[in-house]
Amino acid sequence: MVRTPLTEEQRDRGKALGQVLRAARGPRSAAAVAQEAGISLDTLRKIERGAIAAPAFFTVASLARVLDLDLTALARTLHDFDRTTEDAAAS
Repeated sequence: MVRTPLTEEQRDRGKALGQVLRAARGPRSAAAVAQEAGISLDTLRKIERGAIAAPAFFTVASLARVLDLDLTALARTLHDFDRTTEDAAAS
């Protein structure tokens, strides 16, 4: 199965998600967060730098639980990012 390439906007949203998750992790080690979330350290690092721009929902949900992030608030943050990006592109 061939995946459809991501758009630039989707890649930017993935980078924004990674920044939010990295900020929420704060001083905690990536290894500790990944272990508690049940994902590999490599996966967490790729999500944080935007290399995995569209991680699976359950991966994001697990990270949100570990990082004490509200999924609705996280979705709003990314939605607001999308709107800001769209507004900038329209200008």
